[in-house]
Amino acid sequence: MEAELEKLALIVSSYDIETLRKLGGVEGVASRLSVSLNKGVKTSDVSSRQNVYGSNKYTEKPFKRFWTFLWEALQDITLIILMVCAVVSISVGLATEGWPKGSYDGLGILLSIFLVVVVTAISDYRQSLQFRDLDKEKKKILIQVTRDGSRQKVPIYDLVVGDVVHLSIGDLVPADGIFISGYSLLIDQSSMSGESAPISIYEGRPFLLSGTKVQDGSAKMLVTTVGMKTEWGKLMERLVDGVEDETPLQVKLSGVATIIGKIGLAFALLTFMVLTVRFLVEKVLHHELMKWSSGDAMTLLNYFVTAVTIIVVAVPEGLPLAVTLSLAFAMKKLMDNKALVRHLSACETMGSATCICTDKTGTLTTNRMVVNKIWICEKTKKVETDAGGDAITLNISEKELALLLQAIFHNTVAEVVKDKGGKKSILGTPTESAILEYGLLLGGDIDKQRRGCKLLKVEPFNSEKKKMSVLIALPDGNNRAFCKGAAEIIIKMCDRFIDLNGEIVHLTENRTRNIMDVINEFTGEALRTLCLAYKDIEDGYENDSIPDSGYTLVAVIGIKDPVRPGVRNAVKTCLAAGITVRMVTGDNIKTAKAIAKECGILTADGLAIEGPEFRNKTPDEMRHIIPRIQVIARASPMDKLVLVNNLKGMFNEIVAVTGDGTNDAPALNEADIGFAMGIAGTEVAKESADIIVLDDNFRTIVNVAKWGRSVYINIQKFVQFQLTVCVVALMINFISACISGSAPFTAVQLLWVNLIMDTLGAIALATEPPHEELMNRPPVGREILRLEGSDATIVLNTFIFNTFVFCQVFNEINSRDMEKINVFRGICGSWIFLGVITSTVVFQVIIVEFLGTLASTTPLSWELWLLSVLIGAASLIVAVILKLIPIEHKNTKHHDGYNLLPNGPELV
Repeated sequence: MEAELEKLALIVSSYDIETLRKLGGVEGVASRLSVSLNKGVKTSDVSSRQNVYGSNKYTEKPFKRFWTFLWEALQDITLIILMVCAVVSISVGLATEGWPKGSYDGLGILLSIFLVVVVTAISDYRQSLQFRDLDKEKKKILIQVTRDGSRQKVPIYDLVVGDVVHLSIGDLVPADGIFISGYSLLIDQSSMSGESAPISIYEGRPFLLSGTKVQDGSAKMLVTTVGMKTEWGKLMERLVDGVEDETPLQVKLSGVATIIGKIGLAFALLTFMVLTVRFLVEKVLHHELMKWSSGDAMTLLNYFVTAVTIIVVAVPEGLPLAVTLSLAFAMKKLMDNKALVRHLSACETMGSATCICTDKTGTLTTNRMVVNKIWICEKTKKVETDAGGDAITLNISEKELALLLQAIFHNTVAEVVKDKGGKKSILGTPTESAILEYGLLLGGDIDKQRRGCKLLKVEPFNSEKKKMSVLIALPDGNNRAFCKGAAEIIIKMCDRFIDLNGEIVHLTENRTRNIMDVINEFTGEALRTLCLAYKDIEDGYENDSIPDSGYTLVAVIGIKDPVRPGVRNAVKTCLAAGITVRMVTGDNIKTAKAIAKECGILTADGLAIEGPEFRNKTPDEMRHIIPRIQVIARASPMDKLVLVNNLKGMFNEIVAVTGDGTNDAPALNEADIGFAMGIAGTEVAKESADIIVLDDNFRTIVNVAKWGRSVYINIQKFVQFQLTVCVVALMINFISACISGSAPFTAVQLLWVNLIMDTLGAIALATEPPHEELMNRPPVGREILRLEGSDATIVLNTFIFNTFVFCQVFNEINSRDMEKINVFRGICGSWIFLGVITSTVVFQVIIVEFLGTLASTTPLSWELWLLSVLIGAASLIVAVILKLIPIEHKNTKHHDGYNLLPNGPELV
């Protein structure tokens, strides 16, 4: 059996069509695998097939246990140095002071190190558990198969050799296999071969490889190889396990941590030098330089331990840790709220989003489509059901009803399936399912309709053509083509229609206008409109191709897709948060406008435009209209991509985009944050996205934005907390060492401070949930002061320099009076003071705006100039507050007349 499997795998991977033919083609392979191509695998055989042929899973990197994290936490070089010092301290202490007193200091250090290592390991281990759970969610992919003679959905990892898999546009091929049957199947093999051109799959080239993508068409395939034995599995085996790149915020904070660490190292060395020099000076003063004892050695060792511990405290490893903690916490909470974050950076970036380009169907609406109205034989009928749930008759002849049911049942990829209890359900897209369900409500029998006809050719629906066509052979030997799609597309293909009397008549301009009025009426009621048409073809039509003209219009169908509850409030929340919402949809512009108004997206001053008009605009015209665009109707995926590129390029927007189709992949990739729909989205769209919206709900996207902002706020809290503790701890130890010759904080105390401000601080502050007020603020900028581009660094440096100068200017003004609040009193009479201040400001303007080459500055915008002045002027308010603090005056007089404070003359 193993040899047989290897032979099949080799046939598929090497595209060996000759050997396949010798085996009897796909039927012969199915026979060897003991499976029926019509009925598929028996469910009862799945377990035994997994045992014999293997499971469809890939070897994963072993999960790290807690002890591994504990060991990694112990690898910190400074902790190792402290452990060595602790052991030496215990040895010296026991030799001089005996047990247990001599061991206190060393054991205290070891216990502190143990606590730091354990808490760090626990934190890292919990994070890894969260990421593992999220990774499992990413891999939950369902695929349609035929088992026990019926079509059903199963997890991709439950596939077995012999399964008959149904593929459609946007699917990832789940295993290696052989083409059974299908129509217009195009496969993107770039993930395997690197070739961008799609490959056509047919009986003469029937091989399909795992990991490739269905770009167009539909098909059934027989699975011949699964898991690590597939070509994709072999490739995965050779690849080194990758680690996700750091997010932009992690990179920035890692840089900050490095700088602060260097400062801490400098302070540690200075502290050690000061303590050591003072110690040596005291020995010289006491004439003991040549007399050394074990106590002296212990003193120097303690100085060294203190210096090393200062380095431990100073290195703010908690900064990147806080980002990871906050992102992991946000990702877990978002997972609970139906948003699967595939890339860490997306959660962070969403806090900066300024614009959301959203689909309509399924995202703003429920995606539970039903036929609401139908126009047929020049009559409009509202679809209603009787007590039994069947649709009320249309009052048309049997001939017209039969033609309508033919147009519904033959021209669809949706299927009616039965579960084990005999209950019927429909598998297919929401639109296809709605139309098929309507045909069943009319009393149609899909099996009976298809029994006597042969399907000759299928052109599946895609977002470019906006139509689906089929060609069938009727029982009488003639061929008939059916077409279904967007109203304006199908109307152009028709030259006849069925009138009130059931007669086929010419479609005049006047009649076309009447039909367009019906379509406009439907779209005005926020109904999605589709047209059904057919064309009889004489026997022997060339190449069995499907014509694109000469059709007879059968019906116009209006499908209702209600707006999701809460979407209007979610859009309102976005607008309050400074996030612009734009709807990009393939629907008719009237339907799009009606839905957009209902959602609160389209306002009185907003612009709704159609895709063809939008894409023909010049760059200059784009620059003027894009800020006003709120709706793009009849949009193609390329229109969405153009919109995203222009929003980012022309207006420096941070853009989030939703998508569900394969053709949405470029826009999802190009956007700052790509959202794929978890229910309606194809696997290709999900692979291209940063976040998968599991419930296809716009409110979930708004929730992601809120959590993204929360990440930034939590990091700001932690940075403020840690830097304050770090600076104070460093300065106290250093200044005390300089003044008193000893460090007030011992190594044990400093290690405890480090534990508080790093790991525990990160856990406490980086995991706070968001509050509603976050969505009442403008978006968080990705760059400091929202400076981006190649000149961002010099602009930032110039701004810092400019602000510093203005701080000094206002500090001069504050210093005019040490007691009075009004520092401007008498300023007009002090011409020298005014001259100096004015000259300083004038020269500062010249330096910043005109002496860039000499002074390494760049001209600033008026907003940055104003901000510099305001920051500097803030010192005026600080001075007022300080002067309002009451101070007790002493009556003791010094001989020269100054009032004395306990430590010197009072200067306030």
